[in-house]
Amino acid sequence: MWLSSKKQTKKPPNVQPETSLLRLYHRFRALDRNKKGYLSRVDLQQIGALAVNPLGERIIDSFFPDGNLRVDFPGFVRVLAHFRPVDDDDSGMRDPKQPEPLNSRMNKLRFVFQLYDLDRDGKISRHEMLQVLRLMVGVQVTEEQLESITDRTVQEADEDGDGAVSFLEFTKSLEKMDIEQKMSIRILK
Repeated sequence: MWLSSKKQTKKPPNVQPETSLLRLYHRFRALDRNKKGYLSRVDLQQIGALAVNPLGERIIDSFFPDGNLRVDFPGFVRVLAHFRPVDDDDSGMRDPKQPEPLNSRMNKLRFVFQLYDLDRDGKISRHEMLQVLRLMVGVQVTEEQLESITDRTVQEADEDGDGAVSFLEFTKSLEKMDIEQKMSIRILK
């Protein structure tokens, strides 16, 4: 119930990172209709995959940390990197001295956790879980069913009994999910 998304196919092996970056730059420029050199919330709301995603507004919020009202191209790429599928070829090839890529399992989990942790206190409370689940299911279930799902989800993940889900508890609850491939958004179209 944490995250649902369709599995993305891998990019063709002949696509170079520079080509992908160039395509992202063209997408950024296309979204920047007024040629301001930055994107606003309104610009990002043009992305179809975000418009239909129940967490789309929360994802858009992630482009604007600390109350910023605009995102430049490097910031745009930084957030989108979380949604890039992981290449099977990259596993085990990373230099341990280098930072983890933004699309690593742990960074994807951190990103998703922040979508739920609305008050950014490092825990997902029952109230926060309920708010996010409301966004995800809409009117498809009754309020009573939604509260039951929320209670069960928090109870199953909450190992220390504090009534909230910490990041560690969150990662444990999703350890069997293939988040590396499931958490992706097609942004280049």
